[in-house]
Order: sequence, then C-alpha cells, then structure tokens
Amino acid sequence: MSTPRKIATTLAAVLLLALTTATPAQAATPPTKTPVAGSLGTYNVSGVYVAGVSSGGYMATQLHVAYSSRIRGAAVFAAGPYYCSQNTVAQALYGCGDNAYPTNLTALQTYTRTWASYGWVDPVGNLSGDPVYVFHGVNDTTVKKSVTDDLARYYQHFGASVQYDSGSAAGHSWVTPYGTLGCTATASPFLNDCGTDPQNALLRKLLGGVNAPNTGALGGTLVRFNQNTFAVNGWANGLSMDANGYAYVPSACAAGQSCRLLVALHGCAQGSGAVGTAFVDRANLNQYADTNNLIVLYPQAGTSLGNPNGCWDWWGYLGATNFPIKGGAQVETIMNMVRRLDG
Repeated sequence: MSTPRKIATTLAAVLLLALTTATPAQAATPPTKTPVAGSLGTYNVSGVYVAGVSSGGYMATQLHVAYSSRIRGAAVFAAGPYYCSQNTVAQALYGCGDNAYPTNLTALQTYTRTWASYGWVDPVGNLSGDPVYVFHGVNDTTVKKSVTDDLARYYQHFGASVQYDSGSAAGHSWVTPYGTLGCTATASPFLNDCGTDPQNALLRKLLGGVNAPNTGALGGTLVRFNQNTFAVNGWANGLSMDANGYAYVPSACAAGQSCRLLVALHGCAQGSGAVGTAFVDRANLNQYADTNNLIVLYPQAGTSLGNPNGCWDWWGYLGATNFPIKGGAQVETIMNMVRRLDG
C-alpha cells in the first residue's frame, strides 16, 4: 500500500504536470521589463479579479469563492471545481485530474453553501452574475475535460455568467501568443502558442471590454517584492511559497488613475524557481495591462518536501483542512497582497 507521502508526491509529479520534452514553437518574443526590487504600494483599485492555470486555476477558484465580496470574477485554465480534492489526495489525483472518480459536484456545492452559512466563505449570492472564463484544451489529458466541465457547472449553479472555451487543441497549459511550445504540448514551461489570444477573451469577459494590447515597449514597472511581508507566518518558504513575488504596475496606475487588479496564478513547475519569469513575461497580461489600466499581481508558489513541483495548495499538502476557505495559509497570504494593493 502506498504511503500518504508517496501518493502526495505522485500527485504533485503527475496530476498537474507532465514533464516531457516537446518541440519548441517559433515563439514570438514579448517586450519585457527587468524586475526592480521594491515593495507593493497602494493604488486606486476599482475592482479585483483572479486568473490561474492548473493548480493556479484551483487556487483562483478558492480565492474567488472565499472572498467573492471582494473578487468580482475569475478566469480558470485547465482545472476543476472548487474544493474538488475534498482534502483527499486520492480524490485530487483520480477525481480532479483523471476522471476515474466522480467530482461529487453536488457535494461540492453543498459544502460551499454550508461554509457560507458559517462565514468561512463569503455569501454564495455574491457569485451570481460574476463573470467567469473557463478554458480547457482538447489535448489536455492531465485534467480531463469532464473535470473542467464540472467547474463550469459549479459556477453556473450559483448563477455566475460563464464563458467556456473548450475548442482549442491545447495541451495542459496557459495558452498565449508568446508561448514557447506548440499548441498540443504538455511540457515545461506550460506556455503554448495556439495561434490565438485567450487573454483578449478572458479580459473582455472579466472587465466587460478590452483595449488592444501594447505591442511596443512596456511602459510600466515590474516590481519584485518580498512575499515574507505578506505571509501569515512571516516566512513564505514555510508556506511552500517563494521568497519573492512580482507585480506589474502600469505608469497610469502608478500616477493615481483608477485601475483594476488581476491576480495571476501560475501552475505547477511554472513558478520563478522553475522557469524564472517566463510566466510573468509571456502570459500576455502585461501587454494588456498597459492599455487597460490593469495592475497584475503574480504571487509565486515554491517547492517543499510535500510539494516538490511548486504547486499551489488545493489538496491540503500544508497539513491544514482550511486551505480553500478564509484563514487558509496561502489564501490569506495572497489576500494580504491584495489588501495592500487596493488599500
């Protein structure tokens, strides 16, 4: 019989990763900004949104559900419904990546309503009408389509306005015009070029409209900040988070104009410890941030004994059962960053 640690390692290594080789695409090179060491400031933020891929997609949903009074919408790539793992590694592996187990969608909806009645998450009525963009690639066999289908159904159950893009040939990845891999790949750094621009679609859905991206030199500042400042225990590494995170701040936002905030969450093996700033540079969000008064926060997960591939905690690897609700260590650490940015 496998030990819990062995199963957890298998989950981290297999479920949201497929560390295979893939033929690089002829990647477009985005204009980038060199990170500048600094601290997170407070800006004139009019709304907060979340986006994520894979484990970052699961974390995005946890943030949205727990703090739906503050977070107005979510974009989720290659992930399943809220609390899909039910704090069980086997369920996370076989029910939330593979579909050998059911996702138990009705139970997940019941948990959400019950926890809202306890005040552990915000009232579910806040989700009604919220914009949600869901993406699943045809060649993603890491998280099966039926699992992502249930993510869409989960949100629809609570009245969210869901746009579901399931027609792409993508593998398990964040799809971006600046992807370094071909569309169907599932391999590091999980940035695939499918000849499309899902960021235009997701931002149009979340924000209600979007200006064309900046295709020239970026005009904002990429701040590298100390995540220990925001960690609930004062030590980000102890929460399987990196010492540093990033935030892209357009010049208009720095000058005091009204801006919105997008929290962008990388997937497993996609944080700075694994791929440097590849996700930050190539997610195709900074380009839109410049022309849409949008601050982009890039929290960074890190590796640890129970999390060797730097995933976000959506199955309870930190050992606490409150990982998907208010008080969860990573949820609160990220929300501390949000609280600083939006005052």
